Amino acid sequence: MTRVSTVPSAVAPLVLAGLLLSACASVTTPVPPTTGPVSPPTTTPPITPTPPTPTLSFSSLPGWAEEDHLAALNAFRAGCGVAKDPALARVCGLAKASSVQDAAGARAFLETNFRPQAIGDEGLLTAYFAPQYDARMSRNAEFTVPVRGLPSDLTVVDMGTEPALISQKTDGPDGPTLTPYPDRAAIEAVPTDKPLAWMRPEELFFLQIQGSGILVLPDGRRVRAAFAGTNGRPFVGIATPMRDKGLLPDNNTSGESIRTWLAAHRGPEADAIMQLNPRYVFFKMAADDGKEAVGAAGVPLPAGRAIAVDLSRHSMGGLFWLDAAAPKLAGAFPAYRRLAVALDTGGAIKGEVRADLYMGSGAAAGAEAGRVRHTLRLYRLVPNP
Repeated sequence: MTRVSTVPSAVAPLVLAGLLLSACASVTTPVPPTTGPVSPPTTTPPITPTPPTPTLSFSSLPGWAEEDHLAALNAFRAGCGVAKDPALARVCGLAKASSVQDAAGARAFLETNFRPQAIGDEGLLTAYFAPQYDARMSRNAEFTVPVRGLPSDLTVVDMGTEPALISQKTDGPDGPTLTPYPDRAAIEAVPTDKPLAWMRPEELFFLQIQGSGILVLPDGRRVRAAFAGTNGRPFVGIATPMRDKGLLPDNNTSGESIRTWLAAHRGPEADAIMQLNPRYVFFKMAADDGKEAVGAAGVPLPAGRAIAVDLSRHSMGGLFWLDAAAPKLAGAFPAYRRLAVALDTGGAIKGEVRADLYMGSGAAAGAEAGRVRHTLRLYRLVPNP
């Protein structure tokens, strides 16, 4: 699920100077003998070749032997069609055409068609999920904040850069004016006359972090709140400031703990904390088809097998080995070691060794996702020639 989102240069020509020539005398003058010590001839030290990067084997990947290789291959089959890299697209075609339906065959396919390549140093693994929250179609004392659709004055300005600029368009006497779109606090200060639904404040906040989710109405109807856009402001996590303010202990800043605190302090106190994150997400409503959430790649996300990555460093459809251990939060699983497909991106996912693992939908997936903050070593599976 998307938790989205020129200057021309001139090169001055160089002019080469002319070559100055001088005449030589017809009589050669003898060179006087050299006096004093003579410097030894300069010699160039031999160049030591840089040793080649050692080739990794699959057996060197921690946890590879214990992997569910068939589940990994099926996840690759489901998502690799978005790959633009020709080599990866070729292996994708082989995987989809393959009749392999057992663990041993899946492992052989992966080891034959790929080779692991280490990426950078240590990084960070987090996780996300598709939440399910109660909602109402009219405001009451508990459901007090509107789910907002994309505003009519929000304009995306394509400057030929990534990402595009998101601005507020205001009509004036001299024509339209574009300014940075307001932050969370300013947006929430202005009522909306076209709410899509009403939610509890802390649950809307988490819906915006996840990017989409299911809203359950009192009559049992379920609708999908799908990502429609953002105000273009950067994402700022609130876990660290809450810890620094002494609101939460250092090892218990999970999503579940944060949401519990916000619910217990609902009102101006919780609002002030949530407004530390200036990013605001707008939604559109769609029918709930019962399938998994759709990521930025436009395909359903396989639970536990899809990751959001920084698209300036990695490509959609890529296959990665996660080696994540040393959890920082209490109650977390000790390690996540598995293959996952890059099918999503997000505003907080920045850097080469950075991934956000999709856990699925519902409360159990949310509880697990909120505890994932693990040291990550990341490996790319590169197609063999």
